[in-house]
Amino acid sequence: MPYNNIISRADAASLVPVEISNEILANLPEMNPIMRLARRLPNMSTNQRRLPIMSALATAYFVTGDTGLKQTSEVNWANRFVDAEELAVIVPIPEAVLDDASYDIWGEIRPEMERALSIAITNAVISGTNIPATWTVDLNGAAGLVAGATAAAQTLSLLAYADLYEALLGMTGAGVLGTFMAVEAQGFAVTGTIAHPGVKGALRNVRDINGMPIFKANMQDPSRYDLDGTPIYFASDGTMPAATCTAIMGQWDQLVYSMRQDITYKILDQAVIQDATGAIVYNLAQQDMVAMRAVIRLGFALPNPPTRMNVAGAAAARFPFAVLTP
Repeated sequence: MPYNNIISRADAASLVPVEISNEILANLPEMNPIMRLARRLPNMSTNQRRLPIMSALATAYFVTGDTGLKQTSEVNWANRFVDAEELAVIVPIPEAVLDDASYDIWGEIRPEMERALSIAITNAVISGTNIPATWTVDLNGAAGLVAGATAAAQTLSLLAYADLYEALLGMTGAGVLGTFMAVEAQGFAVTGTIAHPGVKGALRNVRDINGMPIFKANMQDPSRYDLDGTPIYFASDGTMPAATCTAIMGQWDQLVYSMRQDITYKILDQAVIQDATGAIVYNLAQQDMVAMRAVIRLGFALPNPPTRMNVAGAAAARFPFAVLTP
C-alpha cells in the first residue's frame, strides 16, 4: 500500500509552461457501471441500514368439498444489512509545482480521484479485491459477485459452448444452460451485463447463416450495445479481469447500495501523511506541500430473497448473477 506517492515536477511537466500548446485532452471519468445498474436506496442516516426481506413465501391450497378446511400458510422475514464503509484517496503535491503551473492542476486531479474511487468500488463488488469484511457479509456471504456466482455454480466457461451466442443467450445441445438461462432458471431476469472490452469485438463477429451480425448497437444510441434488450457495458478501466471473468450478468436491482456520505473534497496544508507503521512520510507545512483528499462512504448488499422457482433452495445456491469465464 503506497503512502509516499507524490505528483513531482516531472509528473506535472506537461502542466508547466513550455513552448507547446497547453491544451490538455483528458477523458472524463466514466460513470461506474455497477452504480448505473444496481438499485440505489435512500441515503443512510447511520452507518448501517436494515433491510427486512421475505425469507419464506406464502402457499395457497384448494379446499376439498363444501365443508373442507382452509389451510394456513406462513410468511417469514429475515434481516439483511447495508454497512457503510469509508473509501478515500489523498494526492499530495509541492506548492512550488502548483505555483509554476499555468493550468488548473486540481481540476485535472479531481476526475482522476473520482475514477480511482470508482475502480476501487467495482473491484470490491465484482472481484472482492480489498472488499471490506462487512460487505462480504452483506453480499450474501461472498467476497464479491464472482465469488457468489462460483459458490452457486453460476460460473460458466465459454469453452463449453459452440459459440458466444450459445454461451450468452442459448444452451448447448446437451442441455447446458447459457449464462442468461442460468440466471432465469433461478427465478431472476437479466437486466444488464458488464463485460471485458474484448467481448465487444467478439460480439461483432457473431453472425447468422447469411453472414449478418447478430448483435448490433442500440438503435437510439449507437454507442451502446444491447443483449436481448438489456444494456451491456464494457469496462475499460481494467476492472474486468479477462483471465477469470469475461462477463457478469444478472438481475442488478437485486444488488442495492446506499450512500452514507457523498464524495467530499478537502485541501490539506497543515497535515502530516503517515504510512502503516506510523512513520511520517510527508509533513505538508514543513515541506511546503498541499494535498487534496477525497472521501466517500457507502455500502452494498445483496439480500437474495427466495424466488418462486427456488423456494426451498439454500441462499448460497440461489444467486441472481452468472459469470462467463474464458
